[in-house]
Amino acid sequence: MGVSTSIPEKGIALVTIDVPPVNALPVDGWFALAGAVRSAGRDPRVRCVVLAAEGRGFNAGVDIKEIQACGQEALIGANRGCAEAFAAVYECETPVVAAVQGFCLGGGIGLAGNADAIVASEDARFGLPELDRGALGAATHLARLVPQHLMRALYYTGRTASAAELHAHGSVWRVVPGGELRAAALELAREIAAKDGQLLRMAKSAINGIDPVDVRRSYRFEQGFTFEANLSGLADRVRDTFGKEGA
Repeated sequence: MGVSTSIPEKGIALVTIDVPPVNALPVDGWFALAGAVRSAGRDPRVRCVVLAAEGRGFNAGVDIKEIQACGQEALIGANRGCAEAFAAVYECETPVVAAVQGFCLGGGIGLAGNADAIVASEDARFGLPELDRGALGAATHLARLVPQHLMRALYYTGRTASAAELHAHGSVWRVVPGGELRAAALELAREIAAKDGQLLRMAKSAINGIDPVDVRRSYRFEQGFTFEANLSGLADRVRDTFGKEGA
């Protein structure tokens, strides 16, 4: 369990998240994920990284219970850890393909939104329930997946969008049955990894360089409001209702 890296075939690194029950990562988990993705991208043998997860869903964000138990120290750690993990995906020296199944929520949006391509299972759902958890953030990354007004509606309501909807918007490369997800992600990664490795790394740098939004800076700006909500006590009042009947 945790975060692991394997080389399923030549030129491809598979970084897998496995933190039961819902892949909600604690502070250490976010930093471990960042390190694994950066390490895979630096490996000269790797030409494409596949980011995947075990279990029912891709990622359910931060470990709320850890924040409730440890307070501001855990909140600061989660903020920094998420920022590093999201940046690691975006700044990975090689293209990153996200293989998304089930729920992709909160931090999952940060990871998938910063990936170069997404392959999703038919049951995948994408959303930001942040307002229900006393937090803000990752609108930066949701805006990379859906048009502006849909992003705002999803953000304010906490609703999710299906893999089919994101495919229609052009942000998901392919939607497949759950049992075919890993193979489909590897198929795309294999096609990418067939290109010249040095040229791929140059292409990744070039594409990031023409991106209209600095995703690291914009996400850190969002996180400032999360911390403000915590300092005021507002976040605690909302977060304490999380998972409770009638909340």
